[in-house]
Amino acid sequence: MSISSLTSMGALMVAAGLTVSTAALAASPEPAAPAPTPGSDRITNPVAEFAGIDKITGRIITFDVYIDETVQFGALQVTPRVCYSRPQNEEPKTDSFVEVDEITLDRKIRRIFTGWMFAESPGLNAVEHAVYDVWLKACKQKSDVPAPDAAKTDAAQPNATAAPAPAEPEATEPPTTSTN
Repeated sequence: MSISSLTSMGALMVAAGLTVSTAALAASPEPAAPAPTPGSDRITNPVAEFAGIDKITGRIITFDVYIDETVQFGALQVTPRVCYSRPQNEEPKTDSFVEVDEITLDRKIRRIFTGWMFAESPGLNAVEHAVYDVWLKACKQKSDVPAPDAAKTDAAQPNATAAPAPAEPEATEPPTTSTN
């Protein structure tokens, strides 16, 4: 066989392959609906659920935080700004933009983390502190913890049937004694 005949046989095989794949493509059904654009079906949630570990005691605590509210976990203050999730019928993707501050020993507040946390990859952007670690577990629509607005309304409208609360004594400094 000559080179020209091999070349023409190769060209025929390529053309035949294209014809078969084009016919198979034409026979395949059209997709029913266009693919959803990324981010189109995300759900905005009012509550972010975090887990934290106290490395000294070994306790792991789960706590809920409402969006734009701050909760203190040990020496850390955790404030979620948004918390997104996906519908149940989609691949789970849960993320939250979080700010974490540390209260230092001299009572100053220092920002130690600002960024996105991902529930499906807790080790990716978890807060790793010398004593405490915090990571995102989930985003939720409801929480057992009362909403901050509900707590303010309950405090503003005292219950008429309840007995009045006793007056609190004024805070005084403990007496100091000198031991010379």
